[in-house]
Amino acid sequence: MQPIEEFTSRIKSLREDNDLRQKQVAQVLEITQQQYSLYEKGYRLMPVDLIKKLAKYYNVDMNYIVGISTIKNPYPKK
Repeated sequence: MQPIEEFTSRIKSLREDNDLRQKQVAQVLEITQQQYSLYEKGYRLMPVDLIKKLAKYYNVDMNYIVGISTIKNPYPKK
């Protein structure tokens, strides 16, 4: 799987696993639903600050979202 496909698959899966609509996630990210849709379809690259917001919102590691790791859980805070 290509890196962008991994990313788009993961953000869509996270959204669906949490029974959310694109509009709800877009509100969390403070963007429009149309913008979020472009990220989820892979038509635009999501800025790091929005990936960071998603990671905090879903309580997952950023490395998981971008496809570097298969471990969802974030590193424990010390």
